[in-house]
Amino acid sequence: MAIPITVLDCDLLLYGRGHRTLDRFKLDDVTDEYLMSMYGFPRHFIYYLVELLGASLSRPTQRSRAISPETQILAALGFYTSGSFQTRMGDAIGISQASMSRCVANVTEALVERASQFIHFPADEASMQALKDEFYGLAGMPGVIGVVDCIHVAIKAPNAEDLSYVNRKGLHSLNCLMVCDIRGALMTVETNWPGSLQDYAVLQQSSLSSRFEAGMHKDSWFLGDSSFFLRTWLMTPLHIPETPAEYRYNMAHSATHSVIEKTFRTLYSRFRCLDGSKGALQYSPEKSSHIILACCVLHNISLEHGMDVWSSPMTGPMEQPPEEEYEHMESLDLEADRIRQELMLTHFS
Repeated sequence: MAIPITVLDCDLLLYGRGHRTLDRFKLDDVTDEYLMSMYGFPRHFIYYLVELLGASLSRPTQRSRAISPETQILAALGFYTSGSFQTRMGDAIGISQASMSRCVANVTEALVERASQFIHFPADEASMQALKDEFYGLAGMPGVIGVVDCIHVAIKAPNAEDLSYVNRKGLHSLNCLMVCDIRGALMTVETNWPGSLQDYAVLQQSSLSSRFEAGMHKDSWFLGDSSFFLRTWLMTPLHIPETPAEYRYNMAHSATHSVIEKTFRTLYSRFRCLDGSKGALQYSPEKSSHIILACCVLHNISLEHGMDVWSSPMTGPMEQPPEEEYEHMESLDLEADRIRQELMLTHFS
């Protein structure tokens, strides 16, 4: 005997069964410890996000019960920090897993729309000089305006034929280029590059390279590891240091570049949707790219709100390119090599 099946709106079903909506679930009714354990951020931070994103998340809807901005933000934070659409996460705020997914999409786009507000380079020379002074105070490396590196984030396979997202480990990923300052604040983020591209190829094709190849900032450079080519605006370590000056230069370079390695560890540990512990991001490359960028925006906002960039527990050491890639990255730029030699002679001899 056939059994008739009625398709119900999952939100209406949940509301009808008495699940609490945020109209009843007030942030002030729960402890800070609960908010941190469930959503990864304190109360004042969540309230700030409601104020920042509220207008974008309150767009007109045909649904009889629109989900409030507060609920959408909590749902998205729960996903970003846990990497999972767990039923208990939705139950805690009274929405279904399907609605959780819509909330993540809405909040992600709202954060991406504001990326340039929170991720940018200093606009004036005084701020650029302050960057140099802060980095110099860390390990004695002069002229540094940022440290650059790439980080892979696993995604689901776009399709069986597309190998452009398959990285050297045979996994599908996005290779994301980032630059940070001494506090770990991100100044450049490009999250759209296929995982098959090596770090140096990502940098060569990036907007960052286009901007600095023009030589806009004299006597200023980024620090990159040995997966990049030496450039007049990008100082890399020597593959085989021989003199005391070269060893001192490499030690200062390593100590300074470690800032972005720690920043990557923080991103992975705070935003577990990025670290692969709950599996790859189950989205298209474009949507995955937006989720990564949204997490980076939240990272910078958290710094503005006094949350220590390295307060989260650290995971294991960051992955480094295999040894054979190091030799491939030796300098092909004579002017860049001259600048590096002069830097070692002047500051590390």
